[in-house]
Amino acid sequence: MNERVGLLSIVQLEWFTKDEEFPFFIQYGGHDEDTDLHKHFEFSELVIVLNGNATHIVNTESSFIKKGDVFVINGSNAHAYKDPHDFKIYNIMYRPEMLRAVGPDLRTANGFQALFVLEPFYRRIHPYQSKLSLPIPSLEHVSGLISIMIDEYNNRFQGYQTMLISRFMELVVYLSRQYDSQEKGKSSHLMQLAHAISYIEDHYLEPLTLEEIASKSGISVRHLNRIFQSYYQTTPISYLQRLRLERACMLLKQTKLTITEISHKCGFNDSNYFTRQFTKAYGCPPKTYRMDR
Repeated sequence: MNERVGLLSIVQLEWFTKDEEFPFFIQYGGHDEDTDLHKHFEFSELVIVLNGNATHIVNTESSFIKKGDVFVINGSNAHAYKDPHDFKIYNIMYRPEMLRAVGPDLRTANGFQALFVLEPFYRRIHPYQSKLSLPIPSLEHVSGLISIMIDEYNNRFQGYQTMLISRFMELVVYLSRQYDSQEKGKSSHLMQLAHAISYIEDHYLEPLTLEEIASKSGISVRHLNRIFQSYYQTTPISYLQRLRLERACMLLKQTKLTITEISHKCGFNDSNYFTRQFTKAYGCPPKTYRMDR
């Protein structure tokens, strides 16, 4: 079902918190009436449906959501709730950069990639699908964790910001694991893409082939290329190369390694090819990039 609700408005995180040093907000709430279609200005929202149900409109797509459903909405997507019935939620609002604190072991996890990276980003070009639905015991565990977070947020105890960041990361890990467990054995395009991205991000400094990436993702090379093109509008090799070049930028700025050494550490066997690709991507050769920084 395709429809829009009301006029599109822009919601800012500053409406909920005035703390510029800690742009984070958490609350227990809900909706008794339809909400206006709105976008988030430079923040993301993690929503956990605690009770009841509603119709969730994301961009022009509608989906029924109910108790236990979990999803993330980022700033590129407009959303609204319609026809809520005893609809209670936990919602956490945060700047996307907060997730940069996650370790490489989580960044390469399929559940994290799917729930916090891929789903929010691709809702703007694919129909809305809420993938994670927590069973009652898991929802109770999450509720207990969030209750502690809300208490910390409201009381502002000494060190509450550090505690909230720690608890938020714990929640992110737990939900990522739940997602991975729920989707295990299923062959959705999103999880196939998450498998591929996780493998690439875990091995991008090593020699990689399309055949190897596809094999580790349990799909054919043709299908791998198709889902990458569909979701990322690029190829797996282009994505791999972008990761390598970003790593090269970091090494150029933070180390005194030679250009040849950096090219080899970033998965390029030919330093001349590395220089050409770097120049194409950043508009200047690696040596100039280093001098300018």
